[in-house]
Amino acid sequence: MSAWPYGKTNLGRFIKPHYAGPVRSENVELVHFRAAGVSLALRLPPDGLPVVLHWGGDLGELSDEDLVALAANAGPGLQVGLDVPVEVGVVPENGRGWSGRPGLEGHRRGGAAWSPRLGDTRYRIDPVARAVAAEAVDPVAGLALSIRMRLGTSGLVAASAELTNTREDAYDLSRLCVALPVPGAASELLDLAGRWSKERVPQRRAITVGTHLRESRRGRTGADAATVLTAGTAGFGFRTGEVWGAHVGFSGNHVHALERVSEGITLLSGGELLLPGEVSLSQGERYATPEISFAYGAGLDGQAARFHAELRARERHPRSPRPVVLNTWEAVYFDHDLPTLLALADRAAEVGVERFVLDDGWFLGRRDDTAGLGDWVVDTTVWPQGLHPLVRRVREHGMQFGLWFEPEMVSPRSTLAREHPEWIMQPEGRLPFEARHQQVLNLGIDEAWQHIFDAISSLVNEYAIDFIKWDHNRDLLEAGSALTGRAAVHEQTLAVYRLMDALRAAQPSLEIESCSSGGARVDLGVLQRTDRVWASDCIDPLERQQILRWSAQLLPPELVGSHIGAPTSHTTGRTHDLSFRAATALFGHLGIEWDIASATDEERRELAEWIALYKRLRPLLHTGTVVRVDEPGDELFVSGIVAPERDEALFSFAMLARPGSWPPGLARIPGLDAQRRYRVRVVGGSTPLALDGAAPAWCSGEGIVLTGRTLAEAGLPVPPLRAEHAALAHLRALD
Repeated sequence: MSAWPYGKTNLGRFIKPHYAGPVRSENVELVHFRAAGVSLALRLPPDGLPVVLHWGGDLGELSDEDLVALAANAGPGLQVGLDVPVEVGVVPENGRGWSGRPGLEGHRRGGAAWSPRLGDTRYRIDPVARAVAAEAVDPVAGLALSIRMRLGTSGLVAASAELTNTREDAYDLSRLCVALPVPGAASELLDLAGRWSKERVPQRRAITVGTHLRESRRGRTGADAATVLTAGTAGFGFRTGEVWGAHVGFSGNHVHALERVSEGITLLSGGELLLPGEVSLSQGERYATPEISFAYGAGLDGQAARFHAELRARERHPRSPRPVVLNTWEAVYFDHDLPTLLALADRAAEVGVERFVLDDGWFLGRRDDTAGLGDWVVDTTVWPQGLHPLVRRVREHGMQFGLWFEPEMVSPRSTLAREHPEWIMQPEGRLPFEARHQQVLNLGIDEAWQHIFDAISSLVNEYAIDFIKWDHNRDLLEAGSALTGRAAVHEQTLAVYRLMDALRAAQPSLEIESCSSGGARVDLGVLQRTDRVWASDCIDPLERQQILRWSAQLLPPELVGSHIGAPTSHTTGRTHDLSFRAATALFGHLGIEWDIASATDEERRELAEWIALYKRLRPLLHTGTVVRVDEPGDELFVSGIVAPERDEALFSFAMLARPGSWPPGLARIPGLDAQRRYRVRVVGGSTPLALDGAAPAWCSGEGIVLTGRTLAEAGLPVPPLRAEHAALAHLRALD
């Protein structure tokens, strides 16, 4: 089995308040981990897999007797008419009486080993890391299963499993998922859906007997991905109720499921979705699941805060101030012209841009989207001196330089496709349908992987590239290997991860953005090797208000690319004031996607003020706690960021539609220190508020001073904003 990742084990050491145990009860070890208001209590049977006794709110310090009583209180097990009590492990087994979807499914040729029963289990417990490893075997089926579970300092539970074939004949794996139980108090579930340019749309329904199954077979995370599948108590909201959720940290095919059986047990599970024949294990070969993150929270904000804290604790989480970006796509599209781009770089520097990114259109034959992918060399018919003149001007202004790539794709008309048709992903004997005039390059083939690595590395070195916008613009339809004839999404996903890892290892300062037709690759797997995601190709601020609001369920603002677009949106045709566009984009990693060389002097002056505000506030925006207010409703979004020390905050009042009643009244502002007094005043650019009525006191002069308790209980007056406008309230503690 794989090496234990958490250092030396220390079975039996008692550490308060985080770890109580292990305790023996009838030859079964019991453990209790605590962190950040969460308890995870486990039964570790010697002839089965770990069983969750409690995952949820903190149980406090439990004595040995308390822990034994908790195990006894869990009941005799699932009642299914069997003569023995049935307990459901974290990889549910039909062989132990579970009647729902098994966590492990597969077979040997001829159909043997289709219902394993794993036991003879050995455990290792690391109390410092709040982690458990279980190693179980089924000698008849010829399988060994390793399970890892860890309660992070954020209160997030990370779980994964690894299967090894111990027999000579091959084992064809169909599914390996990890599951945690959800209490019966959960009666509603929430996940996200969406489409291109309208990602992360919430959908909600009652939990009933049966399975709510969310599968992604797109070969990428998907614009319609569940993102976080959440079960909660009746009526739960951002600040109310209890919620239990799961996220699969994988960028290929994956599955989330919530299943309730008639006996009353509810399981929340996730894992990779394996295509037929995709994983066949020879003797000694292993398959490891992606890491599945399970997040309990007091309300959706409490759940989101755990994901944010876990991400911010990563060693490679971006620490430097997130630079203001100008991306050229909606400024010039494919029309690359050096004088135009030099002028754009000049205007970018004037308004305070810190990173200039040249988007699609710079490489061989790429005058439109029908050619060029795979031929990653600068097109000298457009760039006779290469990119050097542009890069030189960008550097002279003190800006970083970034470049767009789509490394996983190939144009059928490209030189690469003509020379290596066998590198195109396909089922046996035919090509998949084209999408966006492109096919998928099989990076699971070593030579193809090396070709792309060398091409990108050469350009990164030649131009000292600081940043790659890594795009991925089609689903992996019929993504097989022409060399083996087998489905190959699993291989492709891991090869992409290796490619990103290798590029960053070669250039440690290189930053990468995950873009996939906008926001179709947003997951914790890709974020282990990237520095931000592009939330959506839609920069219309009205749409972005919802996209950003729900992207925050997984990601903190500093990881979400959030740009100010042109006055009229490229994707929707709506026209908005700069104040609404900027006030929306501020709550992320700020950038510009607009031909500001053609903007008026007044527009550029106002834009510069917004950029200056972002630079002043980004220490708050990129370290603080996200707060989303449930009321007043869908017509008005009230949300903000509160500093870790709760001495500063920024809240947005975004009027999305004309309200049904007028005036809107007061909106509660939670998350502050109840005992402190805060000065509240309006901030944001030079454009006056677009009001349908008198402005409240905080929107003029020196603002108003209120206590944190008053703001949380009574609230702050909502400005009578016109539809599709926003106002920003900056709060500073007086002490």
